[in-house]
Amino acid sequence: MNRTFTQISLWIAATASAGMVFAQEASKAAPSSSGGIASLLPMMLIMFAVVYFLMIRPEQKKQKDRQAMLSTMKKGDRVITSSGILGTVGNVKDSTIMVKIAENTVVEFTKSAVTQIVNKDGTEKQAETPAEDKKSA
Repeated sequence: MNRTFTQISLWIAATASAGMVFAQEASKAAPSSSGGIASLLPMMLIMFAVVYFLMIRPEQKKQKDRQAMLSTMKKGDRVITSSGILGTVGNVKDSTIMVKIAENTVVEFTKSAVTQIVNKDGTEKQAETPAEDKKSA
């Protein structure tokens, strides 16, 4: 019994000292609180740059292109609305348009309901730049 007690005592002492050694190594390896923030800041900046160039910037470009499309809409253009109605623009007001969808059928839509301006064959009309407008005039 004396021998088992000695073995258990030695085992407890060995594990306790090993635990203290691991704790000391972990405290040496753990960065200080100011070091954690300093190392986190560059990573956050990189993440913001990735999100900006992959998500925010392309969405801003889409919004700019859409706004240009809506501002260049004129009488006689064929449009597709968000509800899927295909018609011809009859009258353009500040925020609404009158769309002729059939003989003697004219419907008023907000400009934001227009998703595309299309050619007569149904293909999407390419946005005209101001330089092209001046050449054709």
